[in-house]
Amino acid sequence: MDISVKTLGNWLDASRAGRQLSSPSRQPVSDLESELTRLRAENATLKMEREILKKATAFFAKESK
Repeated sequence: MDISVKTLGNWLDASRAGRQLSSPSRQPVSDLESELTRLRAENATLKMEREILKKATAFFAKESK
């Protein structure tokens, strides 16, 4: 895809921080859009953590029997 490592790193950092990078062709991201993006990222993280905890609980429940 010929994307520089620095650009890809910036995208990953922005994604992890829950914000969008604005491009010259787009309007600036509003506060509400930024908040929505952040909350969606947080929600995805919480869902992933919940699944990990479910699996860990099932694992340890099997071991204790």
